[in-house]
Amino acid sequence: MRAIRRTPGLIVVTAATAALLAGCGGGAPPTPAPAAVAKAPAPPPPIVRPKEPDSGKPLPPIAYEPKGRRDPFTPIFLGKDNAAISVSAVKLTGVVGGPGALLALVEAPDGIGYILKPGDALGDGRVTAITPNSVTFAVQARGSQSASSLTLRLPENQ
Repeated sequence: MRAIRRTPGLIVVTAATAALLAGCGGGAPPTPAPAAVAKAPAPPPPIVRPKEPDSGKPLPPIAYEPKGRRDPFTPIFLGKDNAAISVSAVKLTGVVGGPGALLALVEAPDGIGYILKPGDALGDGRVTAITPNSVTFAVQARGSQSASSLTLRLPENQ
């Protein structure tokens, strides 16, 4: 059998041809597609509310119907004889943190509890200030007495 003699040049040409064929794939790589331009969202359509029929007549006044509940617009009274609560008779039972302010928890002599914030009225007084351990009322003048201020404090053992 005859031996085939290979020359170094033939090996180089074969390797170069193989590399050339492996690199062929359609020329230069494709350019990326341009980025899609995001469109600004269209503003929402205006809300069209149906118009109420204009009959020219004024609307009737709205009356509060208590249906067995206490009228929230009347002062708070204690007992059957309609004696108003005196803030000097109520007891401060706690102070809690409310949304953005402190709230005072007070108990009337009959055991009914009230949650008060600054500006609330209870009986003959109006809450002027609440601290973590006290509540201050501005008390209305009665008879020959002048208007005054009353501060209720939490007991020390709480």
